[in-house]
Amino acid sequence: MIAYLNGEPVLTGDRWVVLDVNGIGYRVIVPQPAAQEIARTSGKVKLFTYMAVREDAMTLYGFLRQNEREMFTILIGVSGIGPQTAMNILSQIPSDEFILAILSEDEKTLTKISGVGTKSAKRLILELRDKAKKVSASMTPVPGSANQHVRDAVSALVSLGFTEKAAAEAVASAAGGAHDASIQVLIKAALAKLRER
Repeated sequence: MIAYLNGEPVLTGDRWVVLDVNGIGYRVIVPQPAAQEIARTSGKVKLFTYMAVREDAMTLYGFLRQNEREMFTILIGVSGIGPQTAMNILSQIPSDEFILAILSEDEKTLTKISGVGTKSAKRLILELRDKAKKVSASMTPVPGSANQHVRDAVSALVSLGFTEKAAAEAVASAAGGAHDASIQVLIKAALAKLRER
């Protein structure tokens, strides 16, 4: 298996990129945000890859971060979720927001992803709950990412004695659309929501 590619992007599409690695062009399917990021990048790019082999095709899927590749492999392990659906999920929602939705059993957020209905959302929550906890603990933050504040706020509430589910729900509700909220603001707002219950 090809674990990663390090090369110069020569072509980019909506959800794919061609990397020139020592004179060989590898066409790699990537999540949409990664394709946009690569299009803005000059110089070499490192993609962590997953190679899917079928009777009629060999396809490379690429990710800018290892935790995204890990999330992809977890997703395709869910019955009824193939590589295309997994890439669709990763193109529409950041990994850490997806994990938060799984941990807080937030079907509403999951059903906003095209191709994921109520039944699929329930199955994702059921099959990924335990794995999401492990991935959440091992995720490395994207520099400057407000999503790290969300994870830190959930961890702080869990250390105060709240369940992970209750903490995740309260922080998600407190965060709302505010992607620049500090950890202190999130914790304070989440505690207020937990007291309302």
